[in-house]
Amino acid sequence: MGGTTGDMLMHSLDTVKTRQQGDPHIPPKYTSLGSSYYTIWRQEGIRRGLYGGWLPAMMGSFPGFLGDFAASIVYVPSEVLKTRLQLQGRYNNPYFKSGYNYRGTFDAARTIIRTEGFSELFSGYKATLYRDLPFSALQFMFYEQFQSWAREYKKSRDIGVRLELLTGAAGGGLAGVLTCPLDVVKTRLQTQIDPVPVASKPKERLATEPLSGLKEPASKQTQSPPQPKLQKRPISTSSPSTHTPRPGAIPLDEDSILKGLKLIYKTEGIGGWFRGVGPRFVWTSVQSGCMLFLYQTILRKLEVWLPIERSDMSA
Repeated sequence: MGGTTGDMLMHSLDTVKTRQQGDPHIPPKYTSLGSSYYTIWRQEGIRRGLYGGWLPAMMGSFPGFLGDFAASIVYVPSEVLKTRLQLQGRYNNPYFKSGYNYRGTFDAARTIIRTEGFSELFSGYKATLYRDLPFSALQFMFYEQFQSWAREYKKSRDIGVRLELLTGAAGGGLAGVLTCPLDVVKTRLQTQIDPVPVASKPKERLATEPLSGLKEPASKQTQSPPQPKLQKRPISTSSPSTHTPRPGAIPLDEDSILKGLKLIYKTEGIGGWFRGVGPRFVWTSVQSGCMLFLYQTILRKLEVWLPIERSDMSA
């Protein structure tokens, strides 16, 4: 209940983060947190814009009590659907071209299975685990430490509502910032459009790698200069709001999270690792604060409602 409530409250900020991380345009359309939020709200509205993908997000929140690893069988497909619908926005979106155009959650699932295969629903599986397992560990480590400091400050186990919310928010926010590079890799893997193999596209292959013995007309040679290789672009250290991957960029490798981090750094610099860090920090802070506060509140209520177990254990 706590996790689902927090997720739903902060879903719109998660959408802004996804747009910033997955935006394939140059120059990017979505830059600062405030302007991105306002642009999506004004152009696409709340339900299909800021809250696109809310249903799979909620479905993915429910099995969280089983643990991140066990829940990943349900959580990763829901994350793929959520991320793509967030990046897309509304159906036939005239304001943002994401490469996807689903009518809704179930149409997205059917289309992905039909056109890309069932395994695509588990795209970014490793990246999702690599992001969420460290996030959970860091979140609770920070939370417990902040709780300890708050109890020392208040000289009591009851630290009050404000400090309950603050300790949870601080723990989640710090964990969110530290795991942002893994979140960027996860978002790219789940939203990138896999290219058709070169062998099945002989015309495009000729355009970039002419076969020996074939001579193109001079007009074609002048009109179609060779394309520069993306991986040789100079390293950029600009902020995450000013550089995005070029459309048609080399896709990230599902089998190597480290390779994905290296490729993003090579093409976009350290800022590429922290694209969307602003909305991610706010989202994880508020979500964790709400979730942990509700969790502690429910525990206290259960202690009042079910006092028999405690007395049996003490006996």
